[in-house]
Amino acid sequence: MKTISLAFTVLMGLAMPAFAADVTAPVREIMDATTKNWSGADNDWQDIFDDSRLARIYSKDFVDKYRAAMKNPAADEDGVSPFDYDVIVNGEDACPLEDLTYTPKPGANGATEVVVTFKKQTCMDGADDKQALTTVRFEVVEEGGKALVDDVITESENGQQPNSLKSTMVLIAKGE
Repeated sequence: MKTISLAFTVLMGLAMPAFAADVTAPVREIMDATTKNWSGADNDWQDIFDDSRLARIYSKDFVDKYRAAMKNPAADEDGVSPFDYDVIVNGEDACPLEDLTYTPKPGANGATEVVVTFKKQTCMDGADDKQALTTVRFEVVEEGGKALVDDVITESENGQQPNSLKSTMVLIAKGE
């Protein structure tokens, strides 16, 4: 019986790092801010890349790539963001986000993928499919016992490859 208990304890110890941090917590913070930004209410825009969030919910590699992209003079005239669109809704316009779901899935190389789906076009006139779901995949890693976002991957249109935000930041930093 001791052998079984010891084996169980060892197996649980090996599995615990994967469960030590809530992998959805940093994703929910990003999505909460994005939801508020597109709510239609008169709130101040919440920067999902402000210094306090960069320090708390993103991986070191992500932050390094973001800071490198911010150094590109063409990144943003105001020095606020290297992006000229909302990287979560993958566009410049959206409606209040509806029907959000969060689905953690095993990822590669020690990462967990948190798949978030939502509707972003329900209020748009002329939208082909107002009920279409948008999917955003967050690659979450554990650093220092905390779950941190390491990449944000959005769908591309017209059957193109999904878009990695880290890859985009590398291109921006290079001036491409």
